[in-house]
Amino acid sequence: MTFSMRSSAGYLTNHLARLFASGLQARIRPLGLSTGVFPVMLQLWDRDGLTQKELVDRLGIEQATVANTLARMERDGLIERRGDAEDGRVKRTWLTDQGRALRDPAIAAADAENSDALSGLTEAERAQLLTLLNKAIATFGTR
Repeated sequence: MTFSMRSSAGYLTNHLARLFASGLQARIRPLGLSTGVFPVMLQLWDRDGLTQKELVDRLGIEQATVANTLARMERDGLIERRGDAEDGRVKRTWLTDQGRALRDPAIAAADAENSDALSGLTEAERAQLLTLLNKAIATFGTR
């Protein structure tokens, strides 16, 4: 059997992810954000004060990558890291006012990218795509 990019779910999903990332990057760059920072911001907008370990677990990204991303975010004034009230060895990551203020415009940019990228699909096809993607993702948790 010959490998075909057009029938490879892995290849097509990766290609689609790169297209989404490129489109999102163009939309959030004017906000001072990047696609590397965006997933961390989403987690902190959902629950501020996470530890680096919690971010690693939630994002499924290497610890070193999260550490470097947090260092850039702190440098850029998006977050601050403070010691945990109960365990001084633990640092918690908190959004600054600047980081919190970016939530609505960044989410609007992501929504617009999703809408534009899926504009060739009907509402039913969009719902089906999301259902199937979530189902495929869930299978990785059962392995």
